[in-house]
Amino acid sequence: MTSTQQRAALHRQIWAIANDVRGAVDGWDFKQYVLGALFYRFISENFAAYIEAGDDEVNYADFPDDSEVLAAIKEDAIKTKGYFIYPGQLFSKVAASAKKNERLNTDLANIFDQIEASASGYPSEHDIKGLFADFDTTSNRLGNTVKDKNSRLAAVLKGVAELDFGDFEGAQIDLFGDAYEFLISNYAANAGKSGGEFFTPQHVSRLIAQLAMHKQTSVNKIYDPAAGSGSLLLQAKKHFDAHIIEDGFFGQEINHTTYNLARMNMFLHNINYDKFDIQLGNTLTAPHFGDDKPFDAIVSNPPYSVKWVGSDDPTLINDDRFAPAGVLAPKSKADFAFVLHALSYLSAKGRAAIVCFPGIFYRGGAEQKIRKYLVDNNYVESVISLAPNLFFGTTIAVTILVLSKHKTDTTTQFIDASGLFQKGTNTNLLTDEHIQQIMEVFDSKENIDHLACSIPLEEVAGNDYNLSVSAYVEPEDTREKIDIKVLNAELKTTVEKIDQLRQDIDAIVAEIEAE
Repeated sequence: MTSTQQRAALHRQIWAIANDVRGAVDGWDFKQYVLGALFYRFISENFAAYIEAGDDEVNYADFPDDSEVLAAIKEDAIKTKGYFIYPGQLFSKVAASAKKNERLNTDLANIFDQIEASASGYPSEHDIKGLFADFDTTSNRLGNTVKDKNSRLAAVLKGVAELDFGDFEGAQIDLFGDAYEFLISNYAANAGKSGGEFFTPQHVSRLIAQLAMHKQTSVNKIYDPAAGSGSLLLQAKKHFDAHIIEDGFFGQEINHTTYNLARMNMFLHNINYDKFDIQLGNTLTAPHFGDDKPFDAIVSNPPYSVKWVGSDDPTLINDDRFAPAGVLAPKSKADFAFVLHALSYLSAKGRAAIVCFPGIFYRGGAEQKIRKYLVDNNYVESVISLAPNLFFGTTIAVTILVLSKHKTDTTTQFIDASGLFQKGTNTNLLTDEHIQQIMEVFDSKENIDHLACSIPLEEVAGNDYNLSVSAYVEPEDTREKIDIKVLNAELKTTVEKIDQLRQDIDAIVAEIEAE
């Protein structure tokens, strides 16, 4: 099955599940059950495969839960995988009997509690705890009666069980990412909620990861200060050899549900608990990983123009992240606070690629002062404007800011990629060809009419530190060019024809009147 066929099959199956539970579960809440079931199936299959170790004669699902063999290997399994699942708790066994199980909702709740509890006291405890918190099997969102709850849970398990892509490792698509994109695109608008702030589409993530990792033969670790569902971090894993990222994946997320999704996503991409560290909390006011910095690669799509405490907290101006700029980002627009945070965590050899709201590149006040700090210290490598409508929940044409602490000159590159996109059903898309074109321009730093130019620091400073791409890259004039001499000649000919026509009409009229 090709990736296109697998993606279409996944979408059909999710829609079929939605039809089975329609009318009971709000679409935005429904996505938690689909993603949670996907995750439950994955860790079950992944754990069984670990125990079976490729031996076709071993079937973990056939083991009795009280087997002495399991008791002997349990501790080592938890230390290796981070959790333990008994044979009777496997997704395949629960899904097979789900329709007839009158205690399905409470059985599932107990299984999830036991999987999480298996990590208690082990190094993986933080990474496992609360993973199933949003898969609430006893919630009234599933129905008012136990029978209704069980019926809908069984429908979700059955639908996920029927996804026939072989094992997760062999799938041609990113099951979790594709499922999430499909659910967001179909439910975010209807639910009256913006899913775009929690998820960076995979095609945009590919570009951002490549910008941050460009020409780095190895990075110590990769970091996202506004991790969302982890899609940006995972694109780095997908497009670069595993050994290039030496010490793993780090991220912080403020939204609890999305924080859980990010941790699930790490496991789903077979990143072991000891190779990732996702923390919950406000990055701007309670940042983690101060002892783990600097990072050689930083990727981020922080929320656009959100409010933050800013100058209401007098201690922040002395914070190592913000003090060098001499000013805090406005309280009503935290965009540059995220930028300065990322810069503070960036290593001397690394790059940060950050999705930004366009307004921060030309507005005055504190934002202009922060731009001055960034430009004068030669941290801005490239500013890349993208096409509109690439993200779910917003049609804004965003800009990518690429920061570097190892520039070899004092120019800033501006790339106008706003014309590079493919029309999609709900949003526009960046194709692989578009991404390659942007990366080639980024790498070469060549001046290309209507696409890219590199501007000396002095010129940027003389332009009030305006970093808008439109201030430096002249758009192509697509209007039809007209040759005035040719036009005048054509007009003269037309006038002569009109005069002749009038004379002919007058002659005909005169003949008629003479009769």
